Amino acid sequence: MINLPAPAAPGAFVHPALFYQGQEEYLAGVGGFVRAALAADEPVLVAVPGPQLDALRESLDAGTAEVTWTDMTQLGRNPGRILAALQEFVDRHAGRPARIVGEPIWPGRSEAEMLEATRHEALINTAFAGRQATILCPYDVLGLSASVVSDARRTHPTLIEKGEDLLSPDYADAPSVCADCDHPLPEPDGGAPWLEYAHGELGTVRDHTEAWARRTALSAARRGDLILAVSEAAANSLSHGGGRGSLRLWSTGAGIVADVRDSGHLADPLAGRRRPSLASVNGGRGLWMIHQLCDLVEIRASDSGFTLRLHMATP
Repeated sequence: MINLPAPAAPGAFVHPALFYQGQEEYLAGVGGFVRAALAADEPVLVAVPGPQLDALRESLDAGTAEVTWTDMTQLGRNPGRILAALQEFVDRHAGRPARIVGEPIWPGRSEAEMLEATRHEALINTAFAGRQATILCPYDVLGLSASVVSDARRTHPTLIEKGEDLLSPDYADAPSVCADCDHPLPEPDGGAPWLEYAHGELGTVRDHTEAWARRTALSAARRGDLILAVSEAAANSLSHGGGRGSLRLWSTGAGIVADVRDSGHLADPLAGRRRPSLASVNGGRGLWMIHQLCDLVEIRASDSGFTLRLHMATP
């Protein structure tokens, strides 16, 4: 028997990690969480990788029409997209306790993806502070590395482990975890030339990116996405990064990479992870658009400047 977290009290946010070993524990823990939400007539979102989504549907059988199902391999391919989807689900059910199953980290993800997903897990605690919601995050302790499981202990205030619901002694605040996610970004094999740009040269950035992208395996539509994403990143440099920046582009075995650097700073770690209001005067639209367009966005912010590394997969 697995002790599941109690529903969030008014104004409380609950964020446990469920450490499971094998499919039986997974279906018991996650399935029990969903059944409890349905029994309490609470809205529930299940965002887990596709194969687990199918297994849960089959095991739960009746009553799942009230569940919102989302394949996390699509929603969370870029971990920077996930938070907004979770917030929008809670917003749609304002005034009611909401329950969410979110599994942003699974075996087979790249190290870069796992780092950005860990950053996402830490920022959940900031974004949902004071909100009436429970987000259960399953972790496959047999398939994931010890370091990933250790990070989960730092990003979740409570843990469900071996049937017990416990406070995490290793829980750390979001700034500490995010700082530890800022591993040095690897250099491209063989190097890549830099394009320096300043005010009045945004068109040059777009033309350069388009010409380079035409020599890659990106489809015409994805070339357009890349040009738009790089243009938004460069525009941010001009507006918030000291009025100038640097761009380089290169190909890898899995896709293409655009690296944009400037002397700016990231004042709000949630920037780009929340859908900006049309009436907002605080910006954030550029980063939001970049997250929607790219398959992975790596962010590095330090005293020396700001880096956006944008990834797009090729066929």
